[in-house]
Amino acid sequence: MRSELISVTTGSRETVHDITSACADFVRALGEDGLLHVFVPHATAGVAVLELGSGSDDDLLAALRELLPGDDRWRHRHGSPGHGRSHVMPAIIPPYATIPVLGGRLALGTWQSIALVDLNVDNPRRQVRLSFLPG
Repeated sequence: MRSELISVTTGSRETVHDITSACADFVRALGEDGLLHVFVPHATAGVAVLELGSGSDDDLLAALRELLPGDDRWRHRHGSPGHGRSHVMPAIIPPYATIPVLGGRLALGTWQSIALVDLNVDNPRRQVRLSFLPG
């Protein structure tokens, strides 16, 4: 298995950050069939496969705000107000995704992208582990 750690700066606000090109570059260099596993080694971030750039990313953040309000209801209370919701989010948007790779190309659907979802405004730097399992 080949593996690489990439760094992503998410900033100081909730974000859906497109990492598709970094994933595509990683598998293109290998040129094989297999599986790409994308994993975020953080307790407050997730990985989603969805359409980006058409408002879906904003819709996802709005839905997460409704499901996981950023108020003081959370028992996990360190950090900024509502931080506890960031620790619950990976149960909804898991910290991983696995994507088929054919001939060194991601086998995503026409409008699918790979995104890092981060509600944690206290940690603007994230790492993402890309691992390739050859077929």
